[in-house]
Amino acid sequence: MRIVMIAENDPAGVGSLLKNALHRHTGHACRLVTTQTRYTHAWEKDLHVPDLDAVGREELEAVLEAADIFHFHMLADEHMPLGHVTAAPFLAGKAIVHHHHGHHVFRANPEIFQKKYRDLGRRNLLVSTPDLLGKLPGARWQPNLVPEHLPAYSPAPRTPDGKVRLAHSPTRKDLKNTDDLLAVCRALAGELPQLELELIDDVPHVQCLARKQACDIAFDHMQGYYGMASLEALSQGLAVIAGLDDWNSATIRDYFGCDALPWVIARDRDQLADAVRRLVLDPGRRAAIGAASRRFMESVWTEARLIADLVRFYENLV
Repeated sequence: MRIVMIAENDPAGVGSLLKNALHRHTGHACRLVTTQTRYTHAWEKDLHVPDLDAVGREELEAVLEAADIFHFHMLADEHMPLGHVTAAPFLAGKAIVHHHHGHHVFRANPEIFQKKYRDLGRRNLLVSTPDLLGKLPGARWQPNLVPEHLPAYSPAPRTPDGKVRLAHSPTRKDLKNTDDLLAVCRALAGELPQLELELIDDVPHVQCLARKQACDIAFDHMQGYYGMASLEALSQGLAVIAGLDDWNSATIRDYFGCDALPWVIARDRDQLADAVRRLVLDPGRRAAIGAASRRFMESVWTEARLIADLVRFYENLV
């Protein structure tokens, strides 16, 4: 199969991760078309429209023409300008997938997209986290993946220095309970002088991973689900705090057929303070949870498993 993924900006690097995993584990071909660069994350680029010269624009048209599947991420569709062309003239006979990742416009107005896909008769719908299933009835949850086998996503034990480092890497602080975390760290400063917050904000992703890898604990957010920050830190063998609710936890267990999940659950500021305190003061507990995090990503939430699931989804379209 020839898959073309189309997005404004690569959502949390997911497009690149999926493309690379398809090439690593299957014989299918995948290209990623993007039109914008946001933040300074420096996600891997493929067919990045602003960078294309005349030869690149010809290649883009050839890729669109040859596609078997158009996989639109976030708010993208066939009418989104891709420089001098759109995907619309190339859709005939192609399978079409819409994949939502929690963009704030989608979260605020899911009924607009529900109606759009209903009117167009489009039923090949994916969401990246379980909470979005309620906003897009009929969609399938395709869990995001990380390449757990690569060094940047693997544990990197460091020499003890008396500090316990807590990583937090919010793309948008207003959506990631950053204020709650800062308040907790301030409140615990006198009690836990060894606690050091590593706030990773708007840096290239390779730097983000390296700084997270040098920490002991990570905090994702308390919005009821999980983010890519969780998956990265779990893979790196950190103890990861997040506010997964019961429904999201049950959905994850059902999907993967597992009983135990590795997250340390904290759903409000008091629970977050308690979780941080316990992890900082008990290095054995911290190490055991971190080891369980890594085992989970190596044996349950694996890149190979998730890309195989995506391929099975594709195969039912063509």
